[in-house]
Amino acid sequence: MSEYFSLSDSDVIGFDLDHTLCRYHLKETSRLIYESFARYLVEHKGYDKDLLNLTPATWDFCFKGLVVDLEDGNLVKLAEDGTVLRATHGSVDLSPEDIIKHYGPKREWKHFNSLNTSFTRSAKYYFYDNYFDLPGALLCGRVVDMLHKVDLEDRQGLVDHLDLWHLGLQVDLEDRKFPLLSGQLGQ
Repeated sequence: MSEYFSLSDSDVIGFDLDHTLCRYHLKETSRLIYESFARYLVEHKGYDKDLLNLTPATWDFCFKGLVVDLEDGNLVKLAEDGTVLRATHGSVDLSPEDIIKHYGPKREWKHFNSLNTSFTRSAKYYFYDNYFDLPGALLCGRVVDMLHKVDLEDRQGLVDHLDLWHLGLQVDLEDRKFPLLSGQLGQ
């Protein structure tokens, strides 16, 4: 085995999602992922350029285990039993009263049994379960915020483009749409 490791000698490069093999610089990685997808939405799908502007405080929104409810634009943090611990609409925190209004006095999320038994993708929700997905949660929240700022006619056009795993970050490397993530930077 060589003393040095060269990426050019590799056929495939993958991510170690649980940090078993290496530790990522999560702040920088998250920023690159977010910027790549936000830039794609702005440049190719006509989204507001404000998606590209982030403050350090914006990142406080991101933490593992968020679920976006695609039916209402809420992002929820669930307890082991499916109880809604915290929720936002877009990036705006819901008050305890609003959570009860949306999820009832027991604060039960209606799709919990489906998520808990299958962990499969759904047209009704997306589960952000790893560090590489977290920028998608932030982007999704910000897009929901943006949808409330545009006219109803424009809103439908934007909603039609929410097809990146429901903003869950499906990377289409063959089309080279995301150069920062596909290794095609500068090509």
